Amino acid sequence: MRVLLVDDEEELVSTLAERLTMRGIDASWVTSCNAAIDLIEHEDYDVAVLDVKLPKMSGLELKRRLQIRRPNLKFIFLTGHGSETDYQEGSAEAGDPYYLVKPVQIEYLVEKLNEIHQQPGDA
Repeated sequence: MRVLLVDDEEELVSTLAERLTMRGIDASWVTSCNAAIDLIEHEDYDVAVLDVKLPKMSGLELKRRLQIRRPNLKFIFLTGHGSETDYQEGSAEAGDPYYLVKPVQIEYLVEKLNEIHQQPGDA
């Protein structure tokens, strides 16, 4: 499974990628929406794990842009904060099981990655 992690907190996202790699998951990471869009043009991923609150573009908007380029890409969202409205919008977009609160336990993230990866694609 190939996973793209997008979060503006470099220490967090690099650590998550390292921990996923140690568990046999091919994980790449970037810290900006533009970098994610550029990377997805040249690389194929099964799942993208997106921070909801990113500079210049929300994680939900980034999801829409990535889906145009990779219709079969699946998504998990991470959030560290936000209002109840943000949570409701995000969980509606991602589906409750795939809208996770930071700090996320690595084993829980792996479980959710495996779960969503097993689902049939929408396209």
